Amino acid sequence: MNISSIGSLAAHLTTATTAAQVPVKPVSQDQKALIQAVKAVNAAEVFGQENEVTFKIDRAAGIAVVRVVNKKTGALVQEIPSQQVLNLAEKSSGG
Repeated sequence: MNISSIGSLAAHLTTATTAAQVPVKPVSQDQKALIQAVKAVNAAEVFGQENEVTFKIDRAAGIAVVRVVNKKTGALVQEIPSQQVLNLAEKSSGG
């Protein structure tokens, strides 16, 4: 799954669904709460005016990853958990 900001996530899903005709599961209450929380953090500019929070699921490790990226350049500012932790989790799960 590509990393995308919450604001463009819905547009990305709509485009992907239309192009591939893949059914999309309805958004759960937990997902709605997460989307609202990320929007609130980004609107409050908690990580500065240049940065925004994004998230993805690392399928190999089976872990949710929160990333802070620069909005203009897309450069990674911070990743939680770090790539080293994801690699350890993948190795420990037999990946």
